[in-house]
Amino acid sequence: MTFPKIGNLAPVFTLKNQANVDISLKNYKGKKNVVLYFYPKASTPGCTVQACGIRDTHAQFDALETIVLGVSPDAPPKLQKFIDKYDLNFDLLSDEEHALADKYGVWGLKKFMGREFMGVLRTSFIIDKEGRLKHIIDKVNTKTHDQEVLSVLRDGI
Repeated sequence: MTFPKIGNLAPVFTLKNQANVDISLKNYKGKKNVVLYFYPKASTPGCTVQACGIRDTHAQFDALETIVLGVSPDAPPKLQKFIDKYDLNFDLLSDEEHALADKYGVWGLKKFMGREFMGVLRTSFIIDKEGRLKHIIDKVNTKTHDQEVLSVLRDGI
């Protein structure tokens, strides 16, 4: 698997969010920057820390004309529970068949506690208002993810 190339148009998508509503990348073209972050599983410790960091800095993303979309293989009802439990203020998208994760090159072999399995490799993509991929963060620290993304946005994408 390889990531899409920086500078190219980001792979387009339409996925269901936590409320079973279609969300498409094209909805934001010409209007907002998009942070598309892939995470393995809702309500797990690392994913919760990462999501709560984004929740707590939501106003800063708004000020930078940026929308954040989280993507995982979880079904919409599980995403809604995650949002409700942690009062998340952004959309989470369901990629149950990992088609989007495949398109972005983030579905791959993982190792955990001596076991190997296929899953989402935690990665973030920053897409500009014209739909071009501007930055990839593939070594995500869940505790500082929101600040790292904000820093990239502030430096100008």
